[in-house]
Amino acid sequence: MAGKSRVGRFTGPQAFLLAASFLITLGSFAVLPYMSVLLHQRLELGLGTVGLVLAVASLVQFSGGVAGGALAARIGLRATMLTALTVRTAGFAAFVPGMTSPLLAVGALFLVSCGAALYLPANKAYLVEGADETDQPRLLSASGSAFNAGIALGPPAAAPFVLGSPSVLFSCVTVLFALVGIGHALLPPAEAVGAADGVGDGPGDAAGPARHSDGLPPFAVTVLSVYVFMFFQHYLALYAVPRTSAAFYAAVLTGYACLIVITQPLLARWIAALTYLDAMKVGFGSMAAGTAVIAHGGYAGIGAGAALMCLGEVVLFLKNDLEALARSSAAPARVFGRQRLAAGLGAFASGAVGGQLYSGAETMGSARAFWLAVCLQGLVLPVLLTTVARRHRRRVVHAT
Repeated sequence: MAGKSRVGRFTGPQAFLLAASFLITLGSFAVLPYMSVLLHQRLELGLGTVGLVLAVASLVQFSGGVAGGALAARIGLRATMLTALTVRTAGFAAFVPGMTSPLLAVGALFLVSCGAALYLPANKAYLVEGADETDQPRLLSASGSAFNAGIALGPPAAAPFVLGSPSVLFSCVTVLFALVGIGHALLPPAEAVGAADGVGDGPGDAAGPARHSDGLPPFAVTVLSVYVFMFFQHYLALYAVPRTSAAFYAAVLTGYACLIVITQPLLARWIAALTYLDAMKVGFGSMAAGTAVIAHGGYAGIGAGAALMCLGEVVLFLKNDLEALARSSAAPARVFGRQRLAAGLGAFASGAVGGQLYSGAETMGSARAFWLAVCLQGLVLPVLLTTVARRHRRRVVHAT
């Protein structure tokens, strides 16, 4: 059995999953950040087609988390992770011949995306299996740090090979995923998640303890959190590189990932102790301040703005998962699957709005206006969401 975790320590299976999370992200981000270059320059797909392929692949990767949660409820957490890793390994293997065929390459990308969709909900659910609620912040923050360490190291590790020897790169990543899959096969089965599997198909469906009386739905807060954050993720390069340099932008991304690795475990207990409303104030306030500082421009403004965005991400993303777990009676894999869907909806909305917003700002002759518009959204939208949630809760209370 996965067994109960001990506060301050990791069980053997937990330690393995954290190491695997790092290796999986390392392998994935050795490849995925370069997909637009490979599809466009090596396989000669048009930029419009490349954009469409990547958008659909991202949507599959996020929204497929619901299917991952449902599969885990049916066949178990370990079996779901093994299935996901098998699919992802097949996808990376298909990239080897795929570098000669656009059809094979796109098919390989969708296999990788489907595997990612299935894996993460089961991974997080297995990690917190048997853990006390007070230990969940430490475990989930450690998981976030492991993933971000892989994100930080993957792209620079692959840079020497991605254009000159992509087949060698894909072969190495395939072997890495196969080895990680073998390790997962040796994991003990997780404890049965119980009869709550079929309970609570919607976010925040359980009444929860009295401390959750604010009425804020974690699903909606997650959508909004990712929506605001992804403006930074999608458009910082477009803004920063012409104003500084590509090397500085790369350093900002690496520093950003390293900052998350360090700060999230250190702040986990503090974040868990915050009320949801206070966490929203800190998280969205930091993101709003970050985008306002980025609008100032220059090396210092962009660097400081990225640090503030990092604080917002650390607080909101961890708190959203913790609140989703605490407020739902559904199995953890289902909860994390819905959280992935929420993240996908937020990312999709941000992409749809962001392009038009940035284009409009450039037409006005000031890209800084884009960041000020994002800042305004980061301040106003959480207030509107909180107001709507409170009014809805009052109506429900009066109706009962």
